[in-house]
Amino acid sequence: MITLDEKLAMRRRAIEGRPFGPGSQTEHEGMTMTGAQAIIASLEAEGVDTIFGYPGGQAIKIYDALYDSKKIHHVLARHEQGATHMADGYARATGKVGVVLVTSGPGATNTVTGIATAFMDSVPMVVITGQVTRGVIGTDAFQESDIVGITMPVVKHSFLLQSTDELTRTFREAFYIASTGRPGPVLIDIPSDISGSEMVFHYPDKISIASYKPTYRGNARQVKAAADLICQAKKPLIYAGGGIVTSHACGELTAISERMQIPVVTSLMGKGAMRCSNPLNLGPVGMHGSKYANMAVTECDLLIAVGARFSDRVTGKVSEFAPHAKVIHIDIDPAEIGKIINPDVPIVGDAKVVLGALNDRLTRKEAQPIDEQWVKDVFTWRDRWPFYTSDFADYPDAIAPEVVLHRLSEKLDPEASIVTTEVGQHQMWAHQNIHREHARTFISSGGLGTMGFGFPAAIGAKFGCPDCEVVCVAGDGSFQMNTQEMATAAINGANVKVMVIDNRALGMVHQWQSLFYNKRYSFTELADNPDFVKLADAYGWRARRITKPEQVDEALDEMLASEVPYLLDVMIPRDQTVYPMVAPGAPIDDIIGALDVTLGGVRVSEKGFGKLHRKGGHAADFEDGDDTKGGE
Repeated sequence: MITLDEKLAMRRRAIEGRPFGPGSQTEHEGMTMTGAQAIIASLEAEGVDTIFGYPGGQAIKIYDALYDSKKIHHVLARHEQGATHMADGYARATGKVGVVLVTSGPGATNTVTGIATAFMDSVPMVVITGQVTRGVIGTDAFQESDIVGITMPVVKHSFLLQSTDELTRTFREAFYIASTGRPGPVLIDIPSDISGSEMVFHYPDKISIASYKPTYRGNARQVKAAADLICQAKKPLIYAGGGIVTSHACGELTAISERMQIPVVTSLMGKGAMRCSNPLNLGPVGMHGSKYANMAVTECDLLIAVGARFSDRVTGKVSEFAPHAKVIHIDIDPAEIGKIINPDVPIVGDAKVVLGALNDRLTRKEAQPIDEQWVKDVFTWRDRWPFYTSDFADYPDAIAPEVVLHRLSEKLDPEASIVTTEVGQHQMWAHQNIHREHARTFISSGGLGTMGFGFPAAIGAKFGCPDCEVVCVAGDGSFQMNTQEMATAAINGANVKVMVIDNRALGMVHQWQSLFYNKRYSFTELADNPDFVKLADAYGWRARRITKPEQVDEALDEMLASEVPYLLDVMIPRDQTVYPMVAPGAPIDDIIGALDVTLGGVRVSEKGFGKLHRKGGHAADFEDGDDTKGGE
């Protein structure tokens, strides 16, 4: 009989891309080779098939060894930040460890933003950096940087190799640490003289780190307490985060939700944790979540947070978040328990394992939902306050971003497509309007909010899942952060699609300046944008620009049918605003700009703003109504 520990080990090996069982990768065992060759052999032993990088002087020996590898495909990025985001996108799409290889000094420091992005979103990654020789470390040698020190706050762990004796063990530990527990980036800094030294290759199959023992099984007493609370709750709600996706716990989440008829709200990282077609999935919650999802949090009497960290973008004003609810918090990272919200029942453990145990206990108790009215009420709210309706338009004669993203969602095959996003207004519109049926098919920078992430992440996702249609939803500001990677896509035949939601502004900051800073648009307008169609042509892409609503369907069909990389420039009004919205620091039931179909599709707001009446044919500006509760 296979034990739980053995099952977990097998699952982790599958995630890491390693073979099942010891001794499976002995091709190089006992051979004398250089440190650089041992690095490549170690990567092959870990099952790595793709790495992203950029060569340089202190990594040249490693690149020379890579030249002979028959198992590893190297993707040459045009910037180290782009390479790191590609590895991130590859990891998020596949569940494997993303691997980056760069040189010392600026090569290493250019990865910092990508490493921090992966760290904030718990993405498994191993970043290999060349370093100056051991004898001159600390002398400000040419292209020397203390990359271990620089990245210390944004890595799960880091290594500075001191000897070839520790090389293979370091790589085994790095991949193990990156992919187990709460995943994250691990950095290995390798002095170039170690790369040139000879050694005998031995790769450890088993690893044991005394100071690192992630907890997978939740405390049985706490699981029982959680089950008891669920059985007693009249208005339970699940708040699903990225930990559901990471631990492959989507099935367990859905089983509990359906058994107990518990609605589910999701964070940005949790999108795809439950099928969007499941009526119990209420979707996005928080600052740009739906009014009905935010109301469900506010009215619930039990909140079950799984693999979520209570981000400020979800909670709003913490003291008024889920004010009537007892809280169960399940997370593999004990540091997250009680950090923002003090739970009534804390459970440290892997989401898949804990939810499985919780479901087993509910099954044994023959548990049933107490009150059917809760779900009926939530569904009524959803019907009343949709994100968008076809008969409403803020700008009737212009392309509505909600519409174009909804149409994109309808045209994509949910079984064979991945959507990535950059960061800003377009990211929130995509989160609200693009439906996903599976985990790892919506990739976005959540914690760090990194502009420039989505496009290279799309390239990485395409390498990881070549049979999937990969579309990046970008803003004109974010896209310009890493446009050089258009060359990477074209040269490598990575048939990605980029849809630029083009408002010629840094849209989200522009929106805040409009709503909260008296329309003082300080350096957020991008009137001097390049011609993206001509830029695409320069890189060998196909491209098109659209300006009218009637062009949307044909243009989307043309983009998705393209057999080469394609850019679609979608022009929208500069003042288009993401609604609904919760103002910074406000409670999440204080909602601006939700559509209310009972009032004929008028945008309404809460506390102090009243109705959003149309001015000049659109609802871009606030005008106080006489009903401070928005017609409720």
